[in-house]
Amino acid sequence: YETRSNRVSQKKAITLYLHVHQPFRVRQYSVFDTGESHDYFNEPNYNSERNNEYVFKKVAEKSYRPMNALLLKLLREHKDFKLSLSITGTFIDQAEQWAPDVIESFQALVATGKVEIVAETYHHSLAFFYSRNEFEKQVTLHRDKIKALFGVTPKVFRNTELAYNNELAQWADSQGYEGILAEGWDPILQWRSPNYVYRPPATKNISLLLKNYRLSDDLAFRFSDQSWGEWPLTADHYTDWLRQATEDAPLVNLFMDYETFGEHQWHET
Repeated sequence: YETRSNRVSQKKAITLYLHVHQPFRVRQYSVFDTGESHDYFNEPNYNSERNNEYVFKKVAEKSYRPMNALLLKLLREHKDFKLSLSITGTFIDQAEQWAPDVIESFQALVATGKVEIVAETYHHSLAFFYSRNEFEKQVTLHRDKIKALFGVTPKVFRNTELAYNNELAQWADSQGYEGILAEGWDPILQWRSPNYVYRPPATKNISLLLKNYRLSDDLAFRFSDQSWGEWPLTADHYTDWLRQATEDAPLVNLFMDYETFGEHQWHET
C-alpha cells in the first residue's frame, strides 16, 4: 500500500508468508512394543482424532481447498498481491496419498508467478542443531521435491518454527540463498524493530526478514477471541495498525500457519 508523507508517495511492503504443514501423529506406542512393532504412525483403526488420514482430510476440507480457491481469486484480481509459502515434505507426502487435488490447487497458485516457495527441512525437523549432515540431506530432499512438483527452486530459506542463529544464516548465505526468515524475538532485537531488512553478521549477500509476531498473532491467535479487547477486529482497524507499524519503517512481515484460515480460525469467524 502507499502512504503520503510531506507530499511524497512512499511504497510500504507487507510480506505475507504462510507455512503449510501437517505432522504424522504417533500411534499409542509403549515400551512393550519396542522390538516387536515399528509401525509408529500407521493407525487405520485408531480413533479419528489421532488418525492421520482423517485429520488431513478434515483440514483439507476446512482450510486447504477453500483458502487456495480464495488466494487464487485474489491473485488474479489484484496485480500487486503476492505471497510466500513454505510447504513441508511431510505435508506433501500426506497430500499425495489422501488429497492429490490439494497439491494441484497449490500448483495453480505457484503457476500465477506471484507465489514464492520457501526452502526448509523436508520433515519439519530441528536437525540443524543436532546433525549438519542430516539437516543438509533434508534440505536437499525438500528442494528436489519442490522442483519436481512446482518447477521452481527456492531462493529464500526458513528453518523449522523460524528457529535461527547467525551460523544458520552463514550456512544459507554460502548455499546461495538470497534471504532467510526468523522470529522477531524481543530479547534479541531489544530496541530494534522487526520492520526492517537486516544483514546477518559474517554474510555477504543474504537478507534477514523478521516476523512481526504481534501483528501476525492478532490474526493467527486473537482474531476470534471475544474476550480480546480489540475484538471484533475489522480490516480498517488492522490496516491502521499496519500503517502505524510502517510509519518510519519500510515493511511489516506477517508470518503465520496456513491453517490459521479455516482450521485455527473457523470460517464462521
